Amino acid sequence: MRLLPGLAVLLCIIDVSTAAFADVGHDRTQFGHDIVVGPNEEVGDATCFGCTIRVRGHIAGDATTFAGSIVVEDNGQIAGDATTFGGGVRLSRDVSVNGDVTVFGGRIRRDPAATVQGNVTVFGGPIWLFLIFGLPFVLLGAFIALIVWLIRRLLRPAVPAAA
Repeated sequence: MRLLPGLAVLLCIIDVSTAAFADVGHDRTQFGHDIVVGPNEEVGDATCFGCTIRVRGHIAGDATTFAGSIVVEDNGQIAGDATTFGGGVRLSRDVSVNGDVTVFGGRIRRDPAATVQGNVTVFGGPIWLFLIFGLPFVLLGAFIALIVWLIRRLLRPAVPAAA
């Protein structure tokens, strides 16, 4: 009998916590599977790792890809920014991006009838990908090598002087 009130309280807590963490903005995140926003569909933010975001409807937030592309077509709209790392952006006729379009290590193909309200920035070529992702690892490796060298030097036994 004492277990029943505790169980009721636990069920209420679970119910309230799931409502608090519900996906209000209908964001989409995928790893290796393309995100397709249909013609009459609205999504909050779209984030894709190793895949493509294809927009024919409306993204109310930002569209971001890592090693993938963003394709906006058929009157598609992105209310926020469109950013891709290691991929490209293609904007077809009569589409709009209300924020900025940023491309690192890729290309942008933009129809003259496509609208971009913000800035368009393209860091083309693989050197930018190396600078953004590779250089920090090279510097970290050099720092670790320096620490190992210093520790080995400090722990090296002293050689006695010849008499």
